[in-house]
Amino acid sequence: MINLKQIAATIQSHFIYVVFFLVVFYTVGVLGLTLSASQPFFIRLTPFALLLSSFFVAFFHATFSKTTVLIFLLIYVLSFFIELIGVQTGIIFGEYNYGHGLGIKVANTPLIIGLNWLLLVYTSNAIMQQINCHPLIKVTGAASLLLLYDILLEQVAPKIAMWSFSTANIPLQNYLVWFVLGLFFSALLHLFRINTKNKIAPYVFVIQAVFFLLLLLTLN
Repeated sequence: MINLKQIAATIQSHFIYVVFFLVVFYTVGVLGLTLSASQPFFIRLTPFALLLSSFFVAFFHATFSKTTVLIFLLIYVLSFFIELIGVQTGIIFGEYNYGHGLGIKVANTPLIIGLNWLLLVYTSNAIMQQINCHPLIKVTGAASLLLLYDILLEQVAPKIAMWSFSTANIPLQNYLVWFVLGLFFSALLHLFRINTKNKIAPYVFVIQAVFFLLLLLTLN
């Protein structure tokens, strides 16, 4: 039988190597997405990159209690259905459609998008967890990090077939909803005392942000 605790302990003991691997992995991703010949292949690797990042964050998480698992599932399910309704109606984020870059879709909504929300909410809260301040400031700070991340991500997403809006200018409501959902999901984590103190999570957030920044600077 696979001993997940032993695997987690082994991975955690090689923290520096994990960070180095993620830096190399995303650097190769930038190169692969920048070169036109390899871009289609690397676009299809996007879901794998998200799963891999989530895998490492999960193995650095302290304890998966029943409450923790339920809250994580709740964030996944709620965010997925909010995205689904948003795609179908255009009334939440604005008029937008998903491309093929995020993999398998149900009702034109990628199954992995809920995991993306969960990972971003978790990692942004892990960053704020390192700051000794009032919980309200932590929640607001995490939501602000999510918003800043999205402002960057929105510029790159259409270029790598993740999603695109029907208008040239991204609707202001999209950013407002991202911030509100960031507040709500972060508040859930604090309300149910979910421990987001995670050694690798801040690195994952920053590495991914730099990844999209480099793509913004290199993709036409």
